[in-house]
Amino acid sequence: MAVSRRILGIDPGSRILGLGIIETDGQRSRFIYSHSLRLGSRPLPERLGDIYACVSRMIQEFHPGEAAVETVFVSNNAASALKLGQARGAAISAMVMASLPVAEYSPREVKQAIVGRGAADKHQIQHMVKVLLNLQGRLQADAADALAVALCHAHTSHLSRRIARSAES
Repeated sequence: MAVSRRILGIDPGSRILGLGIIETDGQRSRFIYSHSLRLGSRPLPERLGDIYACVSRMIQEFHPGEAAVETVFVSNNAASALKLGQARGAAISAMVMASLPVAEYSPREVKQAIVGRGAADKHQIQHMVKVLLNLQGRLQADAADALAVALCHAHTSHLSRRIARSAES
């Protein structure tokens, strides 16, 4: 790979949080790590602390240079949406405290970047993540979603950089 960037992707959740790390040169991306943090049903403040601690550990261990997180999916259940927003906040706080630039993408943007259509289902996301990262075997859904967020950022930011460079010429 040419100049590579390491990207941390987060699929937020208050019960299961997906984390994925890739390395990319803008043309090819390589799998580094993925994990589904299972938070259970303990009190929410304890789960938020676990999210912050886990994301902080992943940053210290894998040294990503940038991060991307999925935005909150608007739901009919206000309590669930609030908890999801708090989980995002805990993850984003860990990333910001580590001085990582953080990009945010809607679920539709992630699906569009990975599958080519914004209404893709979980199985299509899992399949394309495995294809794009040349992975074999089973990939847990939340980990696949986190890797998809990282891949979306890799594709989107690479294109934005190319456009900016051509505008300077």
